[in-house]
Amino acid sequence: MRINAAETLLQAGVPQATALECGSETLTYEALRQQVRIAAGTWRALGLQQGERVIIFAPDSIAWVAAYLGVIWAGGVAIGVNPRLSPSELAPILQESEVRFVWCETDSVAPLTPLLAGMPQAPALIESGPGESPWARRLSHAQPTEPVLLDEEAPALWIGTSGTTGVSKGVVHAQRVALQPDSFARGILQLSAADRLYASSKLFFAYALGNSLFAGLRAGATVILDRHWPDPQRVLEMVRTHRPSLVFCVPTLYSKMLQSGVAQQLAGLGIRHFVSAGESLPASVRRGWREATGLAIVSGYGTSETLCLMLYSDDDSGLLQTTPQTQLRFASDADPDRPQRIWLRSSTVALGYWKRPQAQADGFDNGWYCPGDMFLRRAEGQLEFAGRTDDMLKISGRWVSTLWVEQALASAAGNHVSQLACVGVLTAEGLTALALLAVAAPGQRELAEQSVRDAITALPTYRRPHWVHWLDNLPLTATGKLQRSRLVALHAAALAALEHRA
Repeated sequence: MRINAAETLLQAGVPQATALECGSETLTYEALRQQVRIAAGTWRALGLQQGERVIIFAPDSIAWVAAYLGVIWAGGVAIGVNPRLSPSELAPILQESEVRFVWCETDSVAPLTPLLAGMPQAPALIESGPGESPWARRLSHAQPTEPVLLDEEAPALWIGTSGTTGVSKGVVHAQRVALQPDSFARGILQLSAADRLYASSKLFFAYALGNSLFAGLRAGATVILDRHWPDPQRVLEMVRTHRPSLVFCVPTLYSKMLQSGVAQQLAGLGIRHFVSAGESLPASVRRGWREATGLAIVSGYGTSETLCLMLYSDDDSGLLQTTPQTQLRFASDADPDRPQRIWLRSSTVALGYWKRPQAQADGFDNGWYCPGDMFLRRAEGQLEFAGRTDDMLKISGRWVSTLWVEQALASAAGNHVSQLACVGVLTAEGLTALALLAVAAPGQRELAEQSVRDAITALPTYRRPHWVHWLDNLPLTATGKLQRSRLVALHAAALAALEHRA
């Protein structure tokens, strides 16, 4: 089948229905289709060829969406990149991805110009902005173009992995990614064209791109965008101003909204479902949110490689089941009583990684994708999330998941703790032990320390952290997820500081 992902995403919207809102700006589906056609014509006039890559490096906006979809409409491959990356962080992405163009706003031109000048085969910089920017002038002279139809397995876009465990990888998604990105939202959240979707995460993050923008457009609904970085007050402001019916956030932000009192203020503002993904949702946050808002959070599991959510839980058990149109299988020789990896398949599963043959062989197989996370089989086909492969540790002869320890301590500590993470480290004797790194809620340090001490005492001996370090904050990725690759170094630094004080 020959399709174009951008065209497919824009098929359902009624012409005069609102497709996008960003601040005071709105755009109908008819106008969005025309803007995408013109953007595609502009990319073609600039010389973009089929399969060539374009980085979109700017805050979320309606212009971002039009430029991004315009790349795909023209037969190119779109890559959304975090606009907060420094030139030194962006450089390896540019070098590895071999992009033809970088689309950015005016304030990014000065820092990017010397970076591109030092590259042997530098991409062209395309400046966008209000008024007479080079991009705006080109748009005004461009001719609308028809979509380039490609095989459904041809590349359409890339997503960068979140980098929680190290270096980000380029995930290549096919044109078919646009066929059913709304299957979770339709089947579980009852998404319809009447809905208004708001994701606090940004569009370079798969969670927001797939489950809010793509799902919303595919259903002909309204997608709400925000240029600004999210915090509890910003989410409250967006909800009060734009009145979304479906809200997508990450667990860390839900926790902060509970602690700041924003959660209670969201009650009664017309939200039908809150969705959480990006990392595991603590049971204490799930309970607290329901008490504060009267609504349970639907927690989901997805990755950059799946774009959309593949597993979900809508009850207090936290046990996961497959979303509509998702297939699941286990390794045939896997022990059902031990944590194990799973294989997932749907139309949104990626083709694979760019220039990562070893990771490709480990994670992809004939349309199936195998995450690095571990799961336990439970009754009636449900799954319990057990963390990543390297989060499973053998301590005193027993398997321990750092995630299990984190969840138990977070649940017991409640709102006294704003962040905590558990990591496996080696003792001086070379044995595996657990270290806990925690951040107290503002003004709650004494209560936080006491609640964590009590919670640790209540754990089985082999699950108790050997060290507890209280820090000012824990490192997060740009998508708001815990940067686990830095935890061992933080533990080592905390130990060194203790020894120095001693």
